[in-house]
Amino acid sequence: MSWQTHEVNNQYEELQDYNPFETDAALKEAVIHAGAGWALPWLAEYGERLGRAETFELAAQANRFAPQLQAFDRRGRRIDRVDFHPSWHDLLALYRSQGLVSLPFDSERPGRWAAFLAGFYLHGQVEAGTLCPATMTQAAIPLLKREPALWAQLGDKLLSREHDARDLPAERKTAIWLGMGMTEKQGGSDVRSNTSTATPTGAGGRGGEYTLRGHKWFFSAPMSDAHLVVAQLRDGGPSCFYVPRWRPDGSRNAVAIQRLKDKVGNRSNASSEVEFHDAWGVLIGEPGRGIPTIIEMATYTRLSCVIGSAALIRQGLVQAIAYARRRVAFGKRLAEQPLMRGVLADLALESEAALCLAARLAEGFENDEPAWKRIVTPAAKFWVCKRAVEAVGETMEVFGGNGYVDDGPMARLFREAPVNSIWEGSGNVMCLDVMRALQREPEAWQRLQQELAALAGGDRRLSAALADLRSMASLSPPQLEGLGRRFAQQLALTVQGCLLRGRAPAAVADGFIASRLADGLWGRVAGALDARAAGADYLLERALPAA
Repeated sequence: MSWQTHEVNNQYEELQDYNPFETDAALKEAVIHAGAGWALPWLAEYGERLGRAETFELAAQANRFAPQLQAFDRRGRRIDRVDFHPSWHDLLALYRSQGLVSLPFDSERPGRWAAFLAGFYLHGQVEAGTLCPATMTQAAIPLLKREPALWAQLGDKLLSREHDARDLPAERKTAIWLGMGMTEKQGGSDVRSNTSTATPTGAGGRGGEYTLRGHKWFFSAPMSDAHLVVAQLRDGGPSCFYVPRWRPDGSRNAVAIQRLKDKVGNRSNASSEVEFHDAWGVLIGEPGRGIPTIIEMATYTRLSCVIGSAALIRQGLVQAIAYARRRVAFGKRLAEQPLMRGVLADLALESEAALCLAARLAEGFENDEPAWKRIVTPAAKFWVCKRAVEAVGETMEVFGGNGYVDDGPMARLFREAPVNSIWEGSGNVMCLDVMRALQREPEAWQRLQQELAALAGGDRRLSAALADLRSMASLSPPQLEGLGRRFAQQLALTVQGCLLRGRAPAAVADGFIASRLADGLWGRVAGALDARAAGADYLLERALPAA
């Protein structure tokens, strides 16, 4: 006998088969503002490919079928190989085919950084794990360009638009990926406490050969073709080394993978613990300058953390709005309920502010502006990455219990969100970097204040926020350190408010400034803003046009 206890209705799938670029007015405006109008057709095409249901399914598969470590072959020979589901390689191939790895560095075309930001931002809304090797590879390019011998061997492979998944020496491949290894058990963010050592095999020095012995507690993307690694020289201090997966003689390098990390999120991407058993490496940069060298790389990857977190916020928002417009509760669609409208409007403000900040940072990287690269970038990473955790949690809640199960993408977005706060420096490290930059770059700090004041346009709320920043910045370093998080938060919010005032529609700027900088009750939970003044109808239609 066939039983039918109920009909399934008022249930809706997550949004797919849409174009995340064409539906994002703020992203289009950011691209045009930065002089990257030439990229609009390409971004529209890439958005169409990313938004397809089959691309979302690739993302689901890459995270469902996690990487597997094969430490030995069937005869007991050490191979230290990590196997991935084919979907991982499909997504890497899709990303690399767009030229996004090399785009900021393969020309001087105006707007190239904004075009990169847009492509990265779109990809990050569908699958974030594949952006880890992409981020590290891109960030290594400017460092390796300064090493003539290595660049001659690797340059065309780093700039390639192909994805070569073969486990072969780099010289036999058409394209390569790079990772990085800094963190050790005893030190974490304190890289100066690293104990891994490097010993010259000959004369040593920049470009010289070394053997490395020690470990890394987090070794990102272990199947990368090479890693940039920090190790101690006996007489020279921490230094940076290029450590390939294969030695020049064609044998496997002595980088032994101990295990893969069982992470909360970022499951499509492999992270590992490794030991160096006299691994072969080449010194890049000057001896003893390993930390400044790797921090230069980290400056680029921190920008990617900001963009990636903004992408998670955006995808959560889009899914929440689309669902709320269809789901009915208590006689109305969720998107018509006043409380829900307040939450969605608040999240729409959060999303656009995060994108606007990330876009201005990208311009700062293109124009090599110290204020934006060294002062605002760590503040943005601190703030936007932390906001992503709360914002994505709120969007997951819109789905109720359905959002909390792993069958759909909302739980994956939520698990993904915390990693950007931790990777490339935790929140406190970012705050310390902001304060160090204020001390080291006083002229940049002055220029930043002048630019923000001009953008504020006399808005008294923004002027008051800028005055608070100046007051805190004038404190002695020990006093300011105790206010580090307060200062970084105020800096990020003030910068966002000024940028929105100068670049966004008035309704967006007014809603953000009124809630974030003038309402003492805002921020404890999403939606705790005065929705009467927020212009929810406009904000939601701008965030995702109704079909």
